Formats: sequence, structure tokens, C-alpha cells
Amino acid sequence: MTTHTTARRGWARRAAALLATAGLAATTALALAAPAQAGTTLGQSAAERGRYFGAAIAAGRMSDSTYLGIFNREFNSVTAENEMKWDATEPNQGQFSYANGDRIVNHAISRGMKVRGHALLWHAQQPGWAQNMSGQSLRNAAINHVTRVASYYRGKIHSWDVVNEAFADDGRGSRRDSNLQRTGNDWIEAAFRAARSADPGAKLCYNDYNTDSINAKSTGVYNMVRDFKARGVPIDCVGFQSHFGTTIPSDYRANLQRFADLGVDVQITELDIEQGSNQANAYRQVVEACLAVSRCTGITVWGIRDTDSWRGGANPLLFDGSGNKKAAYTATLNALNAGNNNGGGDNGGSTSIDTNAWYVLVNRSSGKALDVYNLSTADGADIVQWSRNDGNQQQWQFVASGNGSYRVKSRLSGKVLDVYARSTANGGEVVQWPDLNGTNQQWSVAISNGYATLRNANSGKVLEVQGASAADGANVVQYDGWNGSNQQWQLVRVG
Repeated sequence: MTTHTTARRGWARRAAALLATAGLAATTALALAAPAQAGTTLGQSAAERGRYFGAAIAAGRMSDSTYLGIFNREFNSVTAENEMKWDATEPNQGQFSYANGDRIVNHAISRGMKVRGHALLWHAQQPGWAQNMSGQSLRNAAINHVTRVASYYRGKIHSWDVVNEAFADDGRGSRRDSNLQRTGNDWIEAAFRAARSADPGAKLCYNDYNTDSINAKSTGVYNMVRDFKARGVPIDCVGFQSHFGTTIPSDYRANLQRFADLGVDVQITELDIEQGSNQANAYRQVVEACLAVSRCTGITVWGIRDTDSWRGGANPLLFDGSGNKKAAYTATLNALNAGNNNGGGDNGGSTSIDTNAWYVLVNRSSGKALDVYNLSTADGADIVQWSRNDGNQQQWQFVASGNGSYRVKSRLSGKVLDVYARSTANGGEVVQWPDLNGTNQQWSVAISNGYATLRNANSGKVLEVQGASAADGANVVQYDGWNGSNQQWQLVRVG
């Protein structure tokens, strides 16, 4: 029998919402979301496939109405081009500057976009004071930088490029000779461990270029990732910059897949493709490759318009200098709309339970994810909905109870979904608690058309977002099952 003695921090907030939502089943019309359909923007279409489509932007260009208008309309993820790198965020040792990074991050969050953090450690764009350091002093300064910056942005970042471009182009898969590498071969591992401690909810990525095909450099990265996974070094994803000429490597998809098979996500992080007769087709091929790999979670283009690109004269982006859509844009959108949805249901949700997998549970009504509030690992912590970022606090594993039911375990805390105090009432709050396999911790799962309904074994009531709220932080409770869209959950496999 599960019992609780913890004081309930969130109860007052929940109680107010309970009063507002009494009688919901009798007064709320059934409003089922429509099946996935052709998106009209890149971000919308990617989201229909359970992915993001982002762009790198510069704070200094955000006053350009054409530039910002395209970004706001088309994308659902952002990377700061330079504003979150070491020289920008710590120009003087121990003195941090976040104003330009904050401008980008806050704008994105206000629009419900994901944020990719780029980049915590890199041999280039170091502040002068770091360039003049070496050995243990540099190691200490680097780890402090990772800790301070990742802590500052804790809870706001979907994925961090923890380390950028640490492998050489020598045809042997060697590490790049840099001041960071000369602090010791374990510097990358140390950076990832520091980043995990600073922001346990963010995906931690290694990012590099010229690793898009199966070659010596990508194999060097592959071997590092395989070693990290075997030893428990926290790494969640690998970024492929994908700065291409006029063609795409024939083994591009196979390369993405071999990394995914290591148990990490893959992300296309800095995509641009030189203009020519094959540009539209090449963009299509990239999208198709990502959609074919279930753990390819998103694509980011490195800029908005051709005139914003770092590759002057190559015209490598999806919009021309005037902001007009190019043929490459149309090919990209069409490929997204035609693409598969991870082999799931009509909406890309899984149609069966794999007890070895980790899932993000996305509410059909709000589009937000089941989340442990405030990254808590405490007994009795609130379960809420929050904008999806695929952090560990939003990842859940189904643990079989042996009677056809499951406990739903948090990746962040290791605790399970629990109906507080074994309540059988409508609005009974759902919290996390150590796994005691109590009936109030057991949930049967019924999946129809890619959406799951979770029913509690103790109360017979189902998991819902209270009041069909669309707000971040809205309560997750139990309620009589009435097939409401706020009681339906898309199970998106993420690991």
C-alpha cells in the first residue's frame, strides 16, 4: 500500500484549478484533434512528424522585420549563431554576459519554440583570456564556464552543443590539437558530466562538420560516442552540421542510422546547401533521410535568407535575399508533408508499448508534454504539462506490473506516476513517488489511432490535463473517462 507523508507544496495551486474544472465532463463538448495533415510552414509540418525545423539567427538582425517575420512564421526551433559561445557569454574571466543570448532565447520561448544551445566549448571563438591559458588552469576555467552557462539557462534549452568540432580533418579520426585537447584527453567527458549536473533536463550533444558520411572522422566520433554510452558518460545526441556543396553523400542516411543505433538522437544542426540545379533535390534528400531515421529529431538551417549566410555567394538557404521562398523551400516543405511519421499511428504516436523504450507523452488537446514540475526528484513532486523539450523530466518508461498494467517511471527521478493518497475522486492529483507497485501506481494503456488513454487500477479514472488547459504548468489529474482530447496522449518514442 502506498502512503504519503510529504507536505504538499503544490496543493493550493491545484485546489484552485479543481474548483474551476468541476463538472468538466458534463459541460465540455468533445473536441478531438484532427489527424495530421499537410503543414503550411516548415515548423508546422515538422511538428506533425514529431520533429522540429529550426533556424540559426543573430540578435543583431532581429530588428529586420522581413528577417524576423520569416523566422516567426516558418520555424519552431532556434539556435543562436554566436550569442551563446564562450567569447560572447564570458568575455572576461568570471564575468558573464547573457543579454544577446537572452534576447534570442526569450523570444523563442515566448512563441513556444525549442532552443538549441550552441556551443559551450569550442577551440574557436574563445575569449582572449582563455586563449592565453593552458593546462589545469584552462581545464578549471572551461568546466566552470560549462557549469555557469548551462546553469543560467537551465530548463530553457532543448539541446546543448556541449562540445563543438573536437575532431581533426586528418583522415585518421584523431582528436583536433587544441588548447582544450592539451588539458587531457578526457576533457570532452568532463564537459558532458558538468553539463548534466548543471542542467539535467537538457539533451547533451556533440556537434561537428565533415561527419555526414561514413569516413574516418565520423568513425572517430562514433567510437567516442560508443565508449561514452558503454561507460555511462552522459551523451544524448550527435549533431551533424551538414554544410553541403551541390550533392549529398550517398551514405548520409546510413551514417545517421548507425549513430542512432548507439542509442543517441541525431540532429541536423547547421544545414545549408550550395545553390545550383540540384539544390532543391538535395534539400529533399536531407529531409527524407531524417524522416527515415526514427531518432533524427530535427533539422536546423544555418540562417534565414541567402544574404544572411556565412557562405557568401553560395546562396545556400531556403529564402533569397529579398525573403522570397526558393524552389528549395518548396521541395523541403513537400518532403516534410510527404514523409513518414516514425511508423506510429495517424499522428506518429506509438501503437504498442515497448518496456525497453523511453517515451514523451504529448497531450492531444494542448500539444504539451507530461512533465515533472521544476525538474524535481522529490517524493510527491507535482506532475504537470509543459512545452515539449524532450528533457529527462519529460521522458517516461512503462514498467510492466504483470497484470496487464504498467507503472510509468520518470527518467529524471526514477519515481513513478502515483495518484496522491490513493484518491478515487475526480481531480485526484497525480504526483511522482517511489515505485511500490501499488494499484494507485498502476495504469492500463489503451491505444487507438495513435493516442493512448491511461486508466488507474485503483480508481478506474483516467489521466488528464485538468480543465483542458493549454498552459505550461497546468495540473495533471485523474478524472472519469469521457474520451476528451485532454485525456488522450501521443506516445512519442525518444529512446
